[in-house]
Amino acid sequence: MKITQKLFAIVVAMSALMPLALLPSQAHAQQYNQSQATPRIEGFNVDEVRRLDPGAELNFDIYGTPGGLATLRIEGATRNLILVETEAGVYEGTYTINSRDKIAARSPVTANLRVGNQVVSAVLNESLQVGVGYHSAKVMPGPQPSIDRFDVEPVADLSGGNDLRFTVLGTPGGKVDLAIKGVKGKVLLPEVNNGEYANTYTIRNRDRIKSNSVVTANLRVGERVTSVILGKALQSAAAPVRAARICNNCGTVEAINLVEVKGEGSYLGTIGGGVVGALLGSQIGEGRGRTAAQIAGALGGAYAGHAIEGKSRTSNHYEVLVRLQNGATQTVSFTAEPGYRVGDKVKINDGVIVRNP
Repeated sequence: MKITQKLFAIVVAMSALMPLALLPSQAHAQQYNQSQATPRIEGFNVDEVRRLDPGAELNFDIYGTPGGLATLRIEGATRNLILVETEAGVYEGTYTINSRDKIAARSPVTANLRVGNQVVSAVLNESLQVGVGYHSAKVMPGPQPSIDRFDVEPVADLSGGNDLRFTVLGTPGGKVDLAIKGVKGKVLLPEVNNGEYANTYTIRNRDRIKSNSVVTANLRVGERVTSVILGKALQSAAAPVRAARICNNCGTVEAINLVEVKGEGSYLGTIGGGVVGALLGSQIGEGRGRTAAQIAGALGGAYAGHAIEGKSRTSNHYEVLVRLQNGATQTVSFTAEPGYRVGDKVKINDGVIVRNP
């Protein structure tokens, strides 16, 4: 009875203290929310279609903060679209137009990217139909937006994982996006200071960027758009030249030949064959005829004995010809079928061929 009362008292005390402390899951969530940075949308793209008829498919891509939930709202569409994160920070989705949709070429499309409890939005600044381009620029009073400077910090290597830092200086209060040849979609540059737009693009493995790839910056203020092409290379002049490494004992099987080596008869086979031939010749004719037959039989038997012994000593083997990476060739012999085929990648170690995966 006393033990039960003590346990009850302990439970009551713990219940009183519980509100003062967060459960582990709550503490983790609170820590995550406090340390979580604002999500970003760095690119927003659509594959334009020729006609916006029912059944047509609109393929969208969003590039931004990984691990989020990306959704799209198309004006005139009867439903929203949820995009799937196909790789880190890349969200893709397809909207199939149905007969109830009222989607036009310039229907606004809004993307929302939620990471945790924070949401960032972006509006697609291109049309959904081929040939229409940007939303039409209305004749508005005031000066045309200008781009005073468009720059990039070149990198030594344009392979996946490296960063390209772009900067645009121009009319403040606008929106800037980049179109990079070899990159699917557009890269968005937020305004980091008054009239200064900047962002870093991380090259993806599927990109096909070259040093001289054309990069176009578009600055949009209201309904007016100004475009400028980057005037410098994306790769630094001091880019390291990767010398091809040559493996001197690595190569490719170029030919496999079956070689037959004929044996030579010895004097024993010649003498034995001659004796047999002479004995057979002695059975033919009489007098000089018998002598001639003996001589002929001896000569023929000697030749036959020599040939038969040589035939019995004939052997076959295989020769594998390997073309090495340094241009040389090397031949390796096998007494039996080698098990290689022309085109196989191999290495030769101390006269022995091994496969080179």
